[in-house]
Amino acid sequence: MQTSLKDSRYYIELENKYGAHNYHPLPVVLEKGKGVFVWDVEGKKYYDFLSAYSAVNQGHSHPKIVEALVNQAQTLSLTSRAFYNNKLGTYEKKITHLLSFDKVLPMNSGAEAVETAVKIARKWSYEVKGISENSAKIIVCENNFHGRTTTIVSFSNDPDASKNYGPFTPGFVKIPYNDISALEEILKSDSENIAGFLVEPIQGEAGVYVPDEGYLKQASELCKKYNVLFIADEVQTGIARTGKLIACHHENVQPDILILGKAISGGMYPVSAVLANDEIMNVIKPGQHGSTFGGNPLACAVATAALEVVEEENLSERAEELGKLFRAEIQKVIEKTDLITKVRGKGLLNAILINDSPESETAWNLCMALKENGLLAKPTHGNIIRFAPPLVITEEQILDCVRIISETVLNFKK
Repeated sequence: MQTSLKDSRYYIELENKYGAHNYHPLPVVLEKGKGVFVWDVEGKKYYDFLSAYSAVNQGHSHPKIVEALVNQAQTLSLTSRAFYNNKLGTYEKKITHLLSFDKVLPMNSGAEAVETAVKIARKWSYEVKGISENSAKIIVCENNFHGRTTTIVSFSNDPDASKNYGPFTPGFVKIPYNDISALEEILKSDSENIAGFLVEPIQGEAGVYVPDEGYLKQASELCKKYNVLFIADEVQTGIARTGKLIACHHENVQPDILILGKAISGGMYPVSAVLANDEIMNVIKPGQHGSTFGGNPLACAVATAALEVVEEENLSERAEELGKLFRAEIQKVIEKTDLITKVRGKGLLNAILINDSPESETAWNLCMALKENGLLAKPTHGNIIRFAPPLVITEEQILDCVRIISETVLNFKK
């Protein structure tokens, strides 16, 4: 029997045959998106509750961002940084003023931005702090997720990320997440060799693990005390996702180095950024770091429009308000079942914990059931399901999604 081009199986088989098997997608083939919704090739409509891992905060195909993309693509897409272009400076002014930094270094992917931040922190530690060359250390947290490059997986404790990819890059020290005592202890004992503390304000990939209130503030203060850079990886939590423009702002923390990506472009184009003030950023001189595509006119036009959407549509405030509503409503579902033990999160970055082992298929099967009922989500760490809809979602739509989740959970059979 010949498979139709409008049949999901055709596209799934195509990917399985010709693509590397480095992902395990939910078996749904999407072809269209608008706002909070996506449609598969058979025409079925779904709520998108992953938002491309929080890249699509402004919603799918936002008209303002699409217009910026199309107009710029028809004018000038790429110059490299061998020349100036008329879009980069405008974008740099926009993002630095919005987030109160002196400078931004534009890149493309989140992992590239993390690598950039690591390089800046090390260079600062040698040239400003005075650490002996090749002795600088960066403190990281267990269960972190900062990307997939060789250096980044060097400090991952996820065997899937690191096994058989060595030898690894030295210079990283792991401590438990959400443990101020562990941070203070290592700073006390070795601060003269420590360049920075790299941390996710909320560990998204680890299962939306929200640290104790005050953790970020105390960590930032300790870093200042010991002349260590506080480096916040807000690739997933930034750009209004958690109810503030960046998650650090929940505790009035201004990082020394801020890493952004994903939703800077509203999911329309790969854009990432590293922000810092002059005394840190100015250690980078011409020829010492760069990217052919970083800061290209197309990226800058898209990112400028995407940031304007966040401001104009009050997406931070919307995420804060609707996130509280979502968690309160899911808590009511938890009280009716033993399948879910907890809901946690900030803003519209949330997760539910499934009452089964990480090795079980319960969370995956529940996501399959949610898919059948018109809502797309994905498990992480085996028994956790992350819920992160586009921030343009309305209260009525949130409640409709809670209804879908509730009905799916209450009717679910292991």
